[in-house]
Amino acid sequence: MSLKTNIDAAIKSAMLAKEQTRLLALRSIKSLILLEATKDGNNGELSEEAEMKILNKAAKQRRDSLEIFKQQNRADLAEKEQAELSVIEEFLPKQMSAEDLEAKVRELVKSVGATTPADMGKVMGAAKSLAGQADGKAISDAVKKILAGG
Repeated sequence: MSLKTNIDAAIKSAMLAKEQTRLLALRSIKSLILLEATKDGNNGELSEEAEMKILNKAAKQRRDSLEIFKQQNRADLAEKEQAELSVIEEFLPKQMSAEDLEAKVRELVKSVGATTPADMGKVMGAAKSLAGQADGKAISDAVKKILAGG
């Protein structure tokens, strides 16, 4: 079942349950999917990889906003962003733990033969396979730590 179908079903249940925050987040996701699907060159359907990319981008935006709102002591806005982020994360694949991520990155470092921080580009290119399973910043931090001798 496609992400769009899952989102549509979730929108219906949120409407019936009168969950406004959840409904707002789901409609936001649906809007992003529809915009991407109707972009030039797309035939109205998206691959699962494209759908995950959209969800990851939306989740990253919410995390960034959440961090800013917390710094500015805006608990009301931070709470809203956290609620929307929780809804988005329901549709994302389970994220790797820090230990699992570090183990995978160590394997990638060995497989590409990276030894110094100058080889970070090679490792990050190979780390594209981890997208969706871990945040890009977390992957980057793990690569830096390992290449720096950590």
